[in-house]
Amino acid sequence: MTERRTRVRFAPSPTGPLHIGGVRTALYNYLFAKKHGGDFVFRIEDTDTTRFVPEAEAYIIEAFQWLGIKFDEGVSFGGNYGPYRQSERRDIYKKYVKQLLDSGKAYIAFDTPEELDAKRKEIENFQYDNKTRTMMRNSLTMPAEEVERLISEGQQYVVRIKIEAGEEVLVDDMIRGEVRVKSDILDDKVLYKSADELPTYHLANIVDDHLMEITHVIRGEEWLPSAPLHVLLYKAFGWEETMPRFAHLPLLLKPDGKGKLSKRDGDRLGFPVFPLDWHAVDKKTGEEVFCSGYREQGYFPEAVVNFLALLGWNPGTEQEMFTLDELVQAFDIAKCSKAGAKFAYEKGIWFNHEYILKKSAEDIARLWEPECREHGVRDSFERIVKVCEMMKDRVSFVKELWPLCSFFFEAPTQYDEKTAKKRWKEDSAQTLTELCAILEGLDDFSLENQEQTVHAWIESKELKLGNVMNAWRLALVGEGKGPGMFDISAFLGKEETIRRTKKAIEILK
Repeated sequence: MTERRTRVRFAPSPTGPLHIGGVRTALYNYLFAKKHGGDFVFRIEDTDTTRFVPEAEAYIIEAFQWLGIKFDEGVSFGGNYGPYRQSERRDIYKKYVKQLLDSGKAYIAFDTPEELDAKRKEIENFQYDNKTRTMMRNSLTMPAEEVERLISEGQQYVVRIKIEAGEEVLVDDMIRGEVRVKSDILDDKVLYKSADELPTYHLANIVDDHLMEITHVIRGEEWLPSAPLHVLLYKAFGWEETMPRFAHLPLLLKPDGKGKLSKRDGDRLGFPVFPLDWHAVDKKTGEEVFCSGYREQGYFPEAVVNFLALLGWNPGTEQEMFTLDELVQAFDIAKCSKAGAKFAYEKGIWFNHEYILKKSAEDIARLWEPECREHGVRDSFERIVKVCEMMKDRVSFVKELWPLCSFFFEAPTQYDEKTAKKRWKEDSAQTLTELCAILEGLDDFSLENQEQTVHAWIESKELKLGNVMNAWRLALVGEGKGPGMFDISAFLGKEETIRRTKKAIEILK
């Protein structure tokens, strides 16, 4: 048999913002496709009309554009296998529903929700399967004439797959190995609903994967229980030869405690679980809904990608920092974990810090400059770059720079009480007055000349270096933070340094 071109797909449902677990699933699909020289398809699974959210599709596309994860074809990208929205493929699915019915692999059921509820109360752990379907109202228990009459009268119905007992279903999983399931425990899942003339996830998925020539289905562990049914559907259609290989990824787990990661965990611990901010109105309550996103929180997209790639996959080396291209080269789906991955959000912060270190001071300054201007900074871009050179290694996010660095552009208007109590000594005013005289006498105010001159003066006066520098820092900064003192004074310049020092002497005495 000719080896097929690798084709994978990411197929979210547009029911709200894209969870970070979905982003990781898409990333692994992308890495797998690119590693094998294949195609990455974007499909929208919108057959659940009750949960459809109009804004969700655009949100998902924007999220991947920000992350730099590119699709080769699909919704909004074009391609030869469209349409790529399931709601636009109704007629295609009907053809395959008829094929299953005609071959006896599926049947029509007329049971109402009330009848199903009554049966659940009557039979403990009831499921619609090879044992119970004979008790229900369906085309297996009713005369053909009655079935046709009910359909012609507009009676609503569903189509269920007919799963025979006594069969062993083999799922060949690239991460979990062979998974074997007895068909006796499977229920006759609904494949199609006449009410909206749309298939359920199970049928639409299989038909689309087959027609779009998907070779590998890489999805979350939560879909593993559905895999035996999907295998049976491939067999029911006679598509065994083109059945894709499955890989079920480990769940993303809470950072603490047990269970899978949820929005509540992010709200509780203060981290986002969505790629972008999400604003919407809840259909049921009419209340505004807001979810914070990684982009708006100040994360770099490459940091998010790097962080997610290592949640459930291990390259087998000590390397942690990867570009997207390096991830493609290193990715091996067999090295994905079977066990769930704790969502260690602090590691995401660490990655963002590491990417700040990797970026040039000019790159960081371009990102930070708008905030500086909002605060009235009139200094040149070059001076903003100098601050970034001194301080970018101290932050994990660009948004942390202003609270840390504002003193470079704004003189302190007050002095931290705790720092003053600890660092401003009885002789500090006298010492800094003498220091001002030393600084005023300098024609060369370079960092090197300041440092040499001031240190010589401190030694000659037999002063304690720490006492002088701590008091001077308080005078220039307003608290006990910042880089080396001569870095600060050289940046501020002679006039501003002396002015700030004298003001502190006047206020702190």
